[in-house]
Amino acid sequence: MEPETSQFESSEMLATYLASTPLLEDSWRLCSRANADAPQSFLVHCAGKVGYLAFSGVQVVDCTEESCRKLVELEVYANGLFGGFCAAGDGDREPIMMHGGLLQLFMMFLNTQNFLSKIDELLLKGCKSIVCTGHSLGGALASLSALWLLSTMQTNSPSIQVLCITFGSPMLGNESFSQAILQERWCGNFCHVVGQHDIVPRMLFAPATPIMKELVILFHFWQLSMASPCLGQLASQLSYEDIVEVFRLVLTCAEKRCGETKDREGSVFWPFGGYLFCTDNGAVCLDNRVAIVKLLYLTMSKGSAASYIEDHLKYESYVGRVCLHYLRRRSLTDVSFSESSSEAGIAFALRSSGIEFQEAIYGTAKNCLAMARHIGCRRNINNAKMAVLLAKVNPLRAQIEWYKKFCDQSDDQMGYYDAFKHRNTRRGSKVNMNRVKLENFWDDVINQLETNQLTHDFHKLLKYVNAAHTYTLLVEPLDIAEYYRTCMHKSKGHYIEHGRKKRFKIFDKWWRDRKVGDEERNPRSRFASLTQDSCFWARVEEARECVLHLTGERDSGRQSVLLDKIVKFEQYAQGMIARKEVSVDVFAKNSSYSVFKEEWEELKSQLQLLPPRFPVSQESTVQDMCIETENTYVVRFS
Repeated sequence: MEPETSQFESSEMLATYLASTPLLEDSWRLCSRANADAPQSFLVHCAGKVGYLAFSGVQVVDCTEESCRKLVELEVYANGLFGGFCAAGDGDREPIMMHGGLLQLFMMFLNTQNFLSKIDELLLKGCKSIVCTGHSLGGALASLSALWLLSTMQTNSPSIQVLCITFGSPMLGNESFSQAILQERWCGNFCHVVGQHDIVPRMLFAPATPIMKELVILFHFWQLSMASPCLGQLASQLSYEDIVEVFRLVLTCAEKRCGETKDREGSVFWPFGGYLFCTDNGAVCLDNRVAIVKLLYLTMSKGSAASYIEDHLKYESYVGRVCLHYLRRRSLTDVSFSESSSEAGIAFALRSSGIEFQEAIYGTAKNCLAMARHIGCRRNINNAKMAVLLAKVNPLRAQIEWYKKFCDQSDDQMGYYDAFKHRNTRRGSKVNMNRVKLENFWDDVINQLETNQLTHDFHKLLKYVNAAHTYTLLVEPLDIAEYYRTCMHKSKGHYIEHGRKKRFKIFDKWWRDRKVGDEERNPRSRFASLTQDSCFWARVEEARECVLHLTGERDSGRQSVLLDKIVKFEQYAQGMIARKEVSVDVFAKNSSYSVFKEEWEELKSQLQLLPPRFPVSQESTVQDMCIETENTYVVRFS
């Protein structure tokens, strides 16, 4: 029999967390206040260590230009606003794209409002978490604000937790955008609350241009109703025929998307993060993108043309019912299912999502939730399998560690890096095989992470953070050695910019984001067992090439650039040595670093003897080398 799990189908941890804390109710209360009191703006609230940014749903999106109604490339239009997030996409896929009008609204908002000062106020008050929340278009602003905070605070204030809770918010970006959120492990930072029939979270399934006039009227009505219900009643209404036409178009496009497991048409919108589907019976929460798309269609298909307008204004009722019903145990005496806890959970979840056993769509919805649950359980199973696989590859790492120790004590005095680079023994070949096997293992880890097959906190588990870091420090020098051994730098360029694998960059980020203990901040009393910059030898190779090029360089401008690079490397290396962050193999007599030092000293002595190329004053006869500003070596003839 299947082991007992939660009786609800969902991203269970997130849904339970929201239901058992005041976050959901507090977020909606602040959104409602922002709608009434802060049109086209936001409210700030501090509750203990939690700071809230609540964005009004009363916003104006300029859709007069075609680009504002479609997806635009984020990296181009945002001008680096989201830092390295734009680079998180896979080069084989479509660029990360976002709704042009919503992106423009956020950028205007960021530049004109006192946004930054309010965030600083929250931090000064001691807030350890920031919750971005918003209703309707305010939800889109909340999502973009949370994304911006995540992109910037991961380096500036990594201890600050960011959560986004939206109500009836439209989708934002394409599949690459959704995938990039997934790769950054930020899905758990976003929870989108969706009404059973609310059209706004579903409207971007359909092309905007054919129904632009109707959408403008609808948003005018909704926003007047948010500000004051009596004003909404006075607002101009669409004809019933227009309402039905909008409903049918969105529903038809949503149904079409249900048959697509991936972005086959290019620039179409995809959900991201977790979705909390609310009905009068309760709620169900999902984080699987395909399942979300299907449930967005199935729940909307039960509604009427009138209900999709009303539902956008019913979130106060939905939130109250979610907090009341989500943890309530109910009997399903009218439903026939086996003793499997999985089927019981699905039955409860379907009832919570407003889909009854007798309805025609019940089977489709059941399969949708079963798939989502299977994926959730599979992540935990994959985590367990990964632990077993890690234990199996640890002996490969141990053999490489033994090889390093052997090289460090060898009579050839080349050290670990150079011994592998110039290897000609069976021992070196065996180590190379182990290197490739470890590469395959860690690439599989990255692939499973990027395809959402591992748990959301996998990258924070110390077992894997430490294992990945040790692997990087131990094995990346071998990758660098192989890169220069096979002369890849001559065809591709130097390793750091043109040859470094994505896995090492990801593992560097894991290590930076970990919680650092006090013992790690203490200075070292002895040299490290592994050089703490895994790219140290790549920097050595670049510095050696600079020395080589400088030897025959005659252009003074180019000469100055090369000298600057060499000096900066020399200072970097001296700093590493002073902090004892290098391994003893760096000092081996015949290591590349020792050879660099000899070549550099010889070049400096040669530079003293070069004939002058500029007019020499009668008072001065001495040639010398000096260091000017920015630590740049300049050859000066005086």
